[in-house]
Amino acid sequence: METYKNLDNVMVFDHPLIQHKISRLRDKHTGTNEFRQLVGEIAMLEGFEALSDLPLEDIEVETPIETCKTPVIAGKKLAIVPILRAGLGMVDGVLSLVPTAKVGHIGLYRDPETHEPHEYYCKLPSPIEERTIVVVDPMLATGGSGSAAIDFIKQHGGRKIKFMCIIAAPEGVEKLHHDHPDVQIYIGHVDRELNKDAYICPGLGDAGDRIFGTL
Repeated sequence: METYKNLDNVMVFDHPLIQHKISRLRDKHTGTNEFRQLVGEIAMLEGFEALSDLPLEDIEVETPIETCKTPVIAGKKLAIVPILRAGLGMVDGVLSLVPTAKVGHIGLYRDPETHEPHEYYCKLPSPIEERTIVVVDPMLATGGSGSAAIDFIKQHGGRKIKFMCIIAAPEGVEKLHHDHPDVQIYIGHVDRELNKDAYICPGLGDAGDRIFGTL
């Protein structure tokens, strides 16, 4: 994993398994079931690194040999917040690592002309201010939706926030970094650019349509 253009809060994965699975996602012949499975697998692989700083506390456990002190994740410390709807595809991958995590939801839609995000739903686990929050969305295109989602979480009291995506455009990375330099950003791959319709190129198409089979 490497920092992106020397931005300390932006991490881009170079793991061979992640890159291989992203290549399968890009293929237009990859069907809905496989696409959905790959998104979950990539989220799990990225989450393994993104959650490496979760706080721990020692508990007492009786092994078959003796009693010992051993670490577990401390308290109610993790919230996963997908940006609807495509972000839902990444939730199970992260939950497979931390099944006790709470899940919130943020619903945004993008104006087809201005490409600006608009909120239509926001429900977060409580108390959100005590949790590490992982915002997930497969695509970071303009950065507008990601930045707005993080704004909403901060307005509700969220403080320790991470953002995790699979594909990003340089424009989106720069906006999210500029708007939220305190947020750790984890990216599977940074693509070339956005086209005139604000789609990532070469990208993988509309992630939500491909996850839910609504092409």
